[in-house]
Amino acid sequence: MADSKKHQNRCSFCGRSESEVGLLITGMDGYICDSCAMQAYEITQEALGAAKKAAGIPELDLQKLPKPVEIKAFLDQYVIGQDDAKRFLSVSVYNHYKRLLQKDSGDDVEIEKSNIIMVGSTGTGKTLLARTIAKLLHVPFTIVDATVLTEAGYVGEDIESILTRLLQVADYNVPLAERGIVFIDEIDKIARKGDNPSITRDVSGEGVQQGLLKLLEGSVVNVPPQGGRKHPDQKMIPVNTKNILFICGGAFDGIEKKIAQRLNTHVVGYNSVRNTATIDRTNMMQYIAPQDLKAFGLIPEIIGRLPVLTYLNPLDRTALRAILTEPKNSIIKQYVKLFEMDGVKLEFEDAVFEYVVDKAIEYKLGARGLRSIVETIMMDAMYEIPSEHQDRFVVTLDYAKRQLEKANVARLQNA
Repeated sequence: MADSKKHQNRCSFCGRSESEVGLLITGMDGYICDSCAMQAYEITQEALGAAKKAAGIPELDLQKLPKPVEIKAFLDQYVIGQDDAKRFLSVSVYNHYKRLLQKDSGDDVEIEKSNIIMVGSTGTGKTLLARTIAKLLHVPFTIVDATVLTEAGYVGEDIESILTRLLQVADYNVPLAERGIVFIDEIDKIARKGDNPSITRDVSGEGVQQGLLKLLEGSVVNVPPQGGRKHPDQKMIPVNTKNILFICGGAFDGIEKKIAQRLNTHVVGYNSVRNTATIDRTNMMQYIAPQDLKAFGLIPEIIGRLPVLTYLNPLDRTALRAILTEPKNSIIKQYVKLFEMDGVKLEFEDAVFEYVVDKAIEYKLGARGLRSIVETIMMDAMYEIPSEHQDRFVVTLDYAKRQLEKANVARLQNA
């Protein structure tokens, strides 16, 4: 009996025999019991956690992360209006965090990422929303421009350069970059030239869309760390895009016509008038649907990989007036700060704000129009006042009108 115990297999780690443990796993030249296997797993997890911290990968805690309501409240401080777009963004970013925190729950439910596409005319705040939300995030965030992208082998930037920017933001920490967020601006500029598939090569349109598919869906992409064209001999870095959230934005200039055609707003006759009576023709963008993006020139495959579609409202008079003065980084506050650095207190008459808003509506440039108008009005003052040692400067309506008229006359003379 004692001899049989002596010849029992023993755990190579703790030395206990087969009869003293619940399970003994056999290896090539040794054994490990269930207790030692559990202990080894715990040690491995602890070591991996320490390695992540050493690599600069912050641990996410769902309780400490901002909730959708808090994210929207933060955006409200910087961006006027656009409540629908803010809600979509807030929910998508929060769900992205939850997806990163998803543990093995024992079931087969796997949360898929919901990439977003935002549609809105120029100057409505698409890029500003992206820049503002980047201040709040606990993951790497980068903004890239789709206008420079071309198909591989042609002049321009490769699709992989999008991930190069994300790697740079994450200090080339690949695991950190693989949980980041990318905002692709001007996505409408890569629309193909017609609704029909191109019979010739469309290197900056349909070709780029085809290249983006693998990034949006999730795959391992070999990324050139310094850009693909200038350093052809560099070692590629594999990046898995499965957990990278993509947010796309574009003006889609002229898409209102596609929406109108779909809604039959231009059909004559009694029935058409009755059916379209409730349609707000001043803001057709609110009726946008995926088929309108397809008619504009996005391929169906890429529309399917951008399941969350939201729109930005055109800015009305009230919104433009608020944008001038209310946000934390409003245009007027920026100029007040600039003058304050020279020891000058800058003030505006209320009538000036109304005048600027009138001109912005006339120019149809959205919030960007406000900036260009105020810049034109303030240019002479910014040139002269730092040398005049004034302690106060008031911008009156007459002064604003004179400056704008003078600038317009000068441009006409130069023309």
